[in-house]
Amino acid sequence: MKKETNDVPIYKDVNRSFEERVDDLVSRLSLEEKVSQLVYNASAISSLGIPEYNWWNECIHGVARAGVATVFPQAIGMAASFNQDLIYEIAVAIADEGRAKHHEFARQGDRGIYKGLTFWSPNINIFRDPRWGRGQETYGEDPYLTGRMGVAFVKGLQGDHPKYLKTVATPKHYAVHSGPESLRHEFNAEASVKDMYETYLPAFKETVKEGKAYSIMGAYNRTNDEPCCASPTLLQKILRDDWGFEGFVVSDCGAIEDIYEPHKVASSPEEAAALALKNGCDLCCGRVFDTLLEALDQGLVSEEDIDTSVKRLFMARFKLGMFDPEEDVPYTQIPYEVNNCDEHIQLALDTARESMVLLKNEDNLLPLSKDLETIAVIGPNAQSRAVLLGNYSGTPSEYVTVLDGIRRKVSPNTKVLYAEGCELANKSEGYWGAKPTKGFAEAIAAAERSDAVIMCMGISPELEGEEGEVAESDGGGDRSNLDLPGMQEELLKAIYATGKPVVLVILNGSPLSINWAQDNIPAILEAWYPGEQGGNAVADVIFGDYNPAGRLPVTFVKSLDDIPPFTDYNMKDRTYRFMEKEPLYPFGYGLSYTTFEYSNLRLNADTIEVGESINVKVDVENVGSLAGDEVVQLYLKDKEAMVDVPIWDLRGVERIHLQPSEKKTVEFNIEPRQMALIDNQGRCLLEPGQFRVYVGGQQPDRRSEILTGKKVLSCEFEVTGDILEMEY
Repeated sequence: MKKETNDVPIYKDVNRSFEERVDDLVSRLSLEEKVSQLVYNASAISSLGIPEYNWWNECIHGVARAGVATVFPQAIGMAASFNQDLIYEIAVAIADEGRAKHHEFARQGDRGIYKGLTFWSPNINIFRDPRWGRGQETYGEDPYLTGRMGVAFVKGLQGDHPKYLKTVATPKHYAVHSGPESLRHEFNAEASVKDMYETYLPAFKETVKEGKAYSIMGAYNRTNDEPCCASPTLLQKILRDDWGFEGFVVSDCGAIEDIYEPHKVASSPEEAAALALKNGCDLCCGRVFDTLLEALDQGLVSEEDIDTSVKRLFMARFKLGMFDPEEDVPYTQIPYEVNNCDEHIQLALDTARESMVLLKNEDNLLPLSKDLETIAVIGPNAQSRAVLLGNYSGTPSEYVTVLDGIRRKVSPNTKVLYAEGCELANKSEGYWGAKPTKGFAEAIAAAERSDAVIMCMGISPELEGEEGEVAESDGGGDRSNLDLPGMQEELLKAIYATGKPVVLVILNGSPLSINWAQDNIPAILEAWYPGEQGGNAVADVIFGDYNPAGRLPVTFVKSLDDIPPFTDYNMKDRTYRFMEKEPLYPFGYGLSYTTFEYSNLRLNADTIEVGESINVKVDVENVGSLAGDEVVQLYLKDKEAMVDVPIWDLRGVERIHLQPSEKKTVEFNIEPRQMALIDNQGRCLLEPGQFRVYVGGQQPDRRSEILTGKKVLSCEFEVTGDILEMEY
C-alpha cells in the first residue's frame, strides 16, 4: 500500500517539486550544518540521510584524475575540428563515463574528490595571448567559435532530460582570465567595457542562456578592481540580473583566500567569506567559508544569505537525482564498462583525426607511401606519452604514441628507425659533461639511412600548463618565448641538411613561432595534444588514410614583438580580429590533400531593414581526386561602424564531407544580433550601413591567401532604418 504523502518528509517526496523539497530540507538543517554544505567537500548529515559530497571534478577532455577513462584530444585540439556536433558527442561520452564512475564508486562507499557529478569544465576563457600555459584548455581565441563549442559541450554534459541533469557543467573562469599564471592570485585584469562585451563575455553568456549551464566558476584575479569570486558586477548584475542564471557559482580553488591576502580587498577571512557569499559565490573551493559562523556573529552576513546559497547547492543535487530512487533517474544504470569502451576509443581516434591541421605540404610530399623501404622517426615527442594527454587528463587503457602509430601503419617490409635526437628543452651541458647535442649523431645516422624522416617536436605539459603544476616552465606555467625549446630547431636543421624529405609533426597546446621550419621544411602537421589515440591519428594523416581538414583556432604569430605585453588585456593588436601584423599562420587556416572550389555566393536580399536576418548560400565542390572534409567559414565585416570594430568576425561554420566531384550547397543565416556592434559604453547596437560577407575555407586575410593560393568569395548587403539598441 502506498504511503500517504504526509508520512514522508517533504524533501523525500518525489511527487513534490524540487523547490518544495529543497526548502523543506534546508529548514531542517542547523546553522552549522548549513555552513558545512558551502565548501567543496560537503559533510554528511546522517540524521537526514544526506551523504558527504565532494563537488570537485574535472573533464575538460575526458573524465580526469579518477582512473581509467577515455582521453580525447586536449580542448584546443577539439576546437581545431571546427565541429560543434562532434564536441557534443564527446561531451555525451564523457558524461556517460562520469555517471558510471560516480555510481560505481558510491556503491563502494567512495564519495571522495573526482568522484562526483559536478564537473568544473569547460574552460571558455579567450586564448588572447600565446604565452598562456592554460590556453591549451580553451577553444581558442574567437568568441563565436568558443561559444559554439562551449554550448555544445555543456549540453552534452548536462543531457536533455526534462527533470534530471545528467551531470553539471561549469564554464570557467568567469571572467577575463588568461594569464599570466604567476600573477593570477594578485592580478587585476583591466578591460574596457567594450572589450568585455565584445570579446571576454560572449561565450559565458551563450553557455548560460543557450546552454543552460547550471554552474559557473569564478576566476582568481580581479577584473576591473573587483575580485571575480566576489564581484557584484560579474556575479549579480551580469550573470543573474542580465542573463537570468539560476544555478550556483563556485570559486576557483583558493580564490576566496586571495580576496584578503594578495588582493587585499578584505582585511580578514571572515570579511572575504562574507563579501563572496553576499555577492553571489555559493560554494568555496577552499576553507574560508568555514569562517561564515564568525562572519555571522560579526554581522557581516545573515542566515538568509547563507540559506540562499545552501538552497542553490541542494537544488543542483536534487536535479542530479541524488535524493531520488535510482530507478527514477535515467542515468543511474549506465554500466561501469562504458569507461574507455571501444566506441569511445573510436570516438577519440575520430576526434584526433579531425583535429589535425596540415600547415604546409610543399610539392605534395604528403601523404607518404606505406611501402617506403626505411623511415626515420626522430624527436623528443616521438615516443612521449605526456604529449598525448595535455593537462587535466584521465588515464587511458592504451597510449598510442606517434612512433607506435607509424610502426603500426607502415607495411611489414618497411623498417622504422627511431632516435630521440635531443631532450625536449635542455640546452646545457650535463654535470658529467654530456652535451645537449649528444643525440644528434644517432639521429643524423638514422636520417641518412632513410627514405623519409618524420620529426616529432614541440612542447609538452611539462613546459606549459597551470601554475604550480608544470615542472619545467620558465614562466610559472606560461612560456617566455614561442620558439621550439632546447636544441630542437638545431636538430631540425641538422636533419634537414641530410637532404632527406622531412615531415615535421608538432605536438603542443599553444602556438609556436616555427618561422625557420615554415621557410625550409616541406611538410608540417599540427597535432596538438591529441589524446590516447594520437599516434594512430597522426599516422592516418601522414600515410593518407585520413585527409586532414582541421583549422587553427588560434593565431600563430611570427614573434612576440608583434603582440602587446602579456599583462595588457586590451584587445588592440590581439587575435585575428584586431591584429594588424602579418601572422605566421592565421586563425582558421589549414590545408587538405584535395581541392575545394567555391562558387555562386548569393544572398536572399541586397537590402534589409534593421532587425531582419539575411540568408547566405554558397556552393562548394570537391574538384580534387580524394574525398575529404572542408570547413566552410563565414566572416562578417561592418564597413561603416561608428566605433572601432573587429577587422572581421567569424559568424558561421559548417564542416562538410565531399567525395571527388561532389558539390553541396551550404547555407547560413546571419541574425540581427550577429550584425550588431558593441559601442564604447557597452551598448549593443545594430546600425544601418554596408556589411561585407566573406565565405570560404579560410579567413579573407592576405596571409591565408598566400599560404593557400586561394581567395574567399565575398559580397555586400545594406541595412537600412534607424539604429536599434538590442539586448546583449
